Amino acid sequence: MLKEYLEIGKIVGTHGVKGEMRLEPWADSPAFLKRFKKLYYDDKGEKSIDVVCRPHGNIVLVKAKGIETVEQAQALRNKVLFMKREDAKLEKGDYFIQDLIGCEVFDTATDVCYGKISEVSQTGANDVWHIRNENGKEYLIPAIPLVIQSVDVEDGNIKITALKGIFDDED
Repeated sequence: MLKEYLEIGKIVGTHGVKGEMRLEPWADSPAFLKRFKKLYYDDKGEKSIDVVCRPHGNIVLVKAKGIETVEQAQALRNKVLFMKREDAKLEKGDYFIQDLIGCEVFDTATDVCYGKISEVSQTGANDVWHIRNENGKEYLIPAIPLVIQSVDVEDGNIKITALKGIFDDED
């Protein structure tokens, strides 16, 4: 089951003296956060804040209603903020990393299960998915169209065409 509220970033500091906060975004780009007018302090949506977000280099500056001083903003340092899933519109073929974690990865041709995605590394050129099998061995696969054939995060299944040498000891 997909989570309704997803982690979107962490408050890492303050900006200026009027309560603006520096948010480390956990998104492909800081600009992604501009569309949000409401964020949440928890993953249940019980505590929300009205915000204005603006990219500032590789971070996002967040001005939250009710946070007017640097001291109030500083008190929220290291707080993780959440977004409501329905507030984000993703392009076809885009997924939230949190939804990929735990998905089982199967070979398209043989239906062999290689393991589950345990982590996603963002390398710049393409993401790299870490797949851990039941024995704890980790494999790294590039998340590129040549490899990834289908992704169904709702059912937790991913089909891939494995590149030679990734899941065996071939040279």
